[in-house]
Amino acid sequence: MLLEIVSPEGHLFKGEVTSVTVPGINGEFQMLNHHANIVSVLAAGDVKIAVGTLNAAAEYSPKFTRNEKEGKLVLPIKSGTLEMKDNRIIILVD
Repeated sequence: MLLEIVSPEGHLFKGEVTSVTVPGINGEFQMLNHHANIVSVLAAGDVKIAVGTLNAAAEYSPKFTRNEKEGKLVLPIKSGTLEMKDNRIIILVD
């Protein structure tokens, strides 16, 4: 599935991923390939991305860390919104 993460500073990430875990306002949840359509408000926490390589824009890549134990990229956020539709996830973050 395609994931796009956008902040006021610009595009932070765009690429194919196998799963995304986000901090929803009612708790953490995960989206896998062909997840049902969803729109959600995100709380402060970590966006965890299961992906082989970091495709973040060069100037923003320091915002991501790699959790070797889980094999995921991690992006801390303060808040945001998410839309998943047609196997494409767009996350707007602060």
